[in-house]
Amino acid sequence: MGPVFFHLARAAAALIAAILACAAPAAEPRHAIAMYGDPALPPDFVSLPYANPDAPKGGRIVFGNTGGFDSLNPFIQKGTPPWQQRFWGYEALMGRSQDEPFTLYGLLAESVRVAPDRSWVEFTLREEARFSDGSPVTVEDVIWSYETLGTQGHLRYRTFWTQVERIEKTGPRSLRLDFNSDDRELALIAGMRPILKKAQWEGRDFTASGLDEIPIGTGPYVIEAFEPGRSVTFTRNPDYWGADLPLRRGTHNFDEMRIEFYGDQSVLFEAFKAGALDVYREFNAEKWARDYDFPAVQRGEIVLSEIPHGRPSGMTGFAMNTRRAPFDDWRVREALMLAFNFDYINDTLTGGVQPRITSYFSGSELAMRPGPAEGAVRALLEPYADTLPPGAMEGYALPTGVGTKRHRGDLRRAVQLLDAAGWRVGDDGVLRNAEGRPFRFSVLLRQSDKDMLSAIDIYARALDRLGIAAVVERVDDAQFTARTNEYDFDMTTFRRDLSLSPGNEQKLYWGSYGVETPGTRNLMGVDSAAVDGLIETMLRAETREEFIAAVRALDRVLTAGRYVIPIWSFDMGRIAHVRRLRYPDALPVYGDRMGFLPDVWWSAPE
Repeated sequence: MGPVFFHLARAAAALIAAILACAAPAAEPRHAIAMYGDPALPPDFVSLPYANPDAPKGGRIVFGNTGGFDSLNPFIQKGTPPWQQRFWGYEALMGRSQDEPFTLYGLLAESVRVAPDRSWVEFTLREEARFSDGSPVTVEDVIWSYETLGTQGHLRYRTFWTQVERIEKTGPRSLRLDFNSDDRELALIAGMRPILKKAQWEGRDFTASGLDEIPIGTGPYVIEAFEPGRSVTFTRNPDYWGADLPLRRGTHNFDEMRIEFYGDQSVLFEAFKAGALDVYREFNAEKWARDYDFPAVQRGEIVLSEIPHGRPSGMTGFAMNTRRAPFDDWRVREALMLAFNFDYINDTLTGGVQPRITSYFSGSELAMRPGPAEGAVRALLEPYADTLPPGAMEGYALPTGVGTKRHRGDLRRAVQLLDAAGWRVGDDGVLRNAEGRPFRFSVLLRQSDKDMLSAIDIYARALDRLGIAAVVERVDDAQFTARTNEYDFDMTTFRRDLSLSPGNEQKLYWGSYGVETPGTRNLMGVDSAAVDGLIETMLRAETREEFIAAVRALDRVLTAGRYVIPIWSFDMGRIAHVRRLRYPDALPVYGDRMGFLPDVWWSAPE
């Protein structure tokens, strides 16, 4: 074959590529993007369906947090900022609707273009977009924000950056990101990165800032004042650039929002009863029924609101650190779950009103189905059959316990599993392994977490009957964060709020990357080829049906992995608040979650 042939071949290949490019559907600028299907709201929508576009502006609202804070930079790994800060003062190119599983509407960006195969996405900035200091948001700010957060920011931002092949300016107000992996969610994640001001950080160390430098954002609120560890006051920016956007109409209505910090939840509740706080979220159904008959409620000054939702249960409970023996043995984990007498503990602490979590996505269409895996779910699991935990294919259900103190049947099963794993009770009543080491572990708790302490107190008595000693370690918020970031615990409290559109955050929650990397949210140390593979399958799914099958398969593997001792689910939001605080009659699918309180609430005249 001579040079002429290769020239002709290259020309033919170029011609074919040009024809295919012309045949592919053009990516037109749009006002929104959905994970599957089309956005629910049209380009000319007036406001979000759960917002009141005529809500009055003004007034003040005071919240309470437990613990304290030592940073006002919520975008880096160092320090503990007020958790609300990154939601109130900062914005992304696009904003989320809490009424749809995963749809984003233009915010800093006026439009979005995405490749038919979602291999790239392009955003065009709004000309009027401004930072809180009045300076315009530029393409350079956006590119700097992606690069800085992706390389120096909190771990939650870094995985996405590894999947960006290229980011470049394509016009005076536009930029494009090309991706290096087959992941349909990346185009949406790109729209959700917070945008910060590049010029603020020139000559400064972004990773070292704490209370000395507050990142400038584009959001409706700015920090007006703070007392380290005690309070933070946010005020609504009167010159907020996006006040008239449909996505913002009827939202962010308070002139001032203040966060007061308290040592523990009991002190915080007493402060609310005394009138120092305007709102209090209750997560315990029994306390809701028992403790909310104080004088201010009787006088009608405090209103008790219940907010239903349609999102998955998520997972709440006690995580076992499988990086450490003996928690690396599923039989030991199952035995510890059997010893947790859920029905009795739930009845004692919540009045038995709140149902138990049965899987990570229970209460939604994404939840695993009972019995053996079938159809598409089984087909997804079969390649990993040899590595799956028992029950993943055949079907697995959590032990529930009994409604009395004694649950001998579960404890007998626990003894059998522990015996099979090499643990036996000696003459002294202590459970020991073959080397004679006693079974003893610690439970790491926040000082303010009294409900979990009560649960562990009951649990420890059952463990004692098995010859196991469980010791509680109560630490302050800063120590708790530091130790969980380093995975320095045996067992600890665990909460993962999951959505109807799980995506790349699942890698951070239980991807094998987090087994040794500090600071991920994989506290239990999940190290599973099946989990990693199913997350990738979920991210590549092109139809809603494929997506649901992948999540149900993932739910099976996680639940059968016996990584967490689940407790009760939060089946609805329970909010006690002063009478002047109002919210719309129409509620979002996600209920009381970020995007609801305080976003669409307002203060009504008395």
